[in-house]
Amino acid sequence: MAESWLPTLITKTPEEGFQLAVKLSRMGVKTTQPDVEVLHKLRPEYANDADSLTAASHVIAVNFQTVSAANNYWRG
Repeated sequence: MAESWLPTLITKTPEEGFQLAVKLSRMGVKTTQPDVEVLHKLRPEYANDADSLTAASHVIAVNFQTVSAANNYWRG
């Protein structure tokens, strides 16, 4: 069995947690649209659209909220 790309939500620091949130978000896009050619074709369109960028930032923020809670907000 292949090793999981997501063995845990636990990170040492908030910065690592943010990077994990970004990865979760990117994996969500990759899962939703597995055709890399289509992703690359669409990228210029959403990369220059303020609403698309705001939506992407929102997804990252929600994922960061999840990672933060899993890490007890790095208390202790």
